Amino acid sequence: MDEAQWLAQRFEQDRAHLRAVAYRLLGSLSEADDAVQEAWLRLSRRDASEIENLAGWLTTVVARVSLNILRARKSRREEPVGPHVPDPIIDRADGTDPEHEALLADSVGLALLVVLETLTPAERLAFVLHDMFSVPFAQIASIVDRSPEATRQLASRARRRVRATAAAPDPDLARQRQVVDAFFAASREGDFDALLALLDPDVVVRADYGATPVGASRQARGAHTVAEQALSFSRLIPYARPALVNGTAGVVIVRGGQPFTILGFTVRHGKITEIDILADPARLRQLGLKASD
Repeated sequence: MDEAQWLAQRFEQDRAHLRAVAYRLLGSLSEADDAVQEAWLRLSRRDASEIENLAGWLTTVVARVSLNILRARKSRREEPVGPHVPDPIIDRADGTDPEHEALLADSVGLALLVVLETLTPAERLAFVLHDMFSVPFAQIASIVDRSPEATRQLASRARRRVRATAAAPDPDLARQRQVVDAFFAASREGDFDALLALLDPDVVVRADYGATPVGASRQARGAHTVAEQALSFSRLIPYARPALVNGTAGVVIVRGGQPFTILGFTVRHGKITEIDILADPARLRQLGLKASD
């Protein structure tokens, strides 16, 4: 095996880890893949013998590329048209694809990714690298151009935000599914009281329809408001297929053989606390899902 082959093999060993880092930093599968590919291009142009810790070097490169993407995204974003739901990871209802296990480690649900979207790029990077991947603050500091102490403060602020707003779902997946199925059954039957019983009083729904129609993406909060909206879900039930959405109970709506809407549910203490809806046609196409999957 020559040096180029060894380097390619070594990179492949780290690819899943690097993609997991980038996905948590960016909330976008396509941009995560771009960041990982950029890391490979930079590595292929370097003398690997000069790199003392290859895994650490690659993680730093992916983090730097991701930080640049986050900053560019923030600088060009004007007034938001509504909630942005990060790219979901979809699996069959009966189990997670082994390729998705690294991406979903540490319970990386949509609810957590939505909170990460509210952080500054530097806060997000500090929190993700340190709290999720145990990267030392000294290493992170060199990426964000801050002192280790200032970097520690970035992670601390992010941690407080996450703990306050991104509660972990119930661990019992079967119980999650029962609650989601009951939600759709109540919607189908028009049972408003049953819907209220399934919803947390402060439940929030985030619906991301993309850029068109303008202003369509929206957010709703409160059990009564969400229950009223849920009654309209009945028309979608014939097209609903159970799925795992970022490792938790969810639903994919399929029309014409193609995914039309993805709904991710967060269930805590037997109540639905969050519903994240992705119905942006362009982004759904990018996910590459097939009804047969």
